[in-house]
Amino acid sequence: MVIFTIQTENLPSNFQEIIQLEQEVVGGWKSEGILEHLYLRPARNGAILVLNELDESKAEKLMSTLPLFPWMQSIEYFPIINPE
Repeated sequence: MVIFTIQTENLPSNFQEIIQLEQEVVGGWKSEGILEHLYLRPARNGAILVLNELDESKAEKLMSTLPLFPWMQSIEYFPIINPE
């Protein structure tokens, strides 16, 4: 599981375009089976991603490819186990 917060001050003027690109990338992860769930944070300044069977180093590498990555002020990684 990954929880990230974006820096909301000084966002670029093309922020909406970046969000669209972000949605495309994350949609691709969903299609590929990498992403199990995506939840927006209540303040809409970040998200919680539940990734399928990735260790922390792979999750870090994946997160660094997101268009929003340069504006992420914090990223936390939490290994979780599916009890099923």
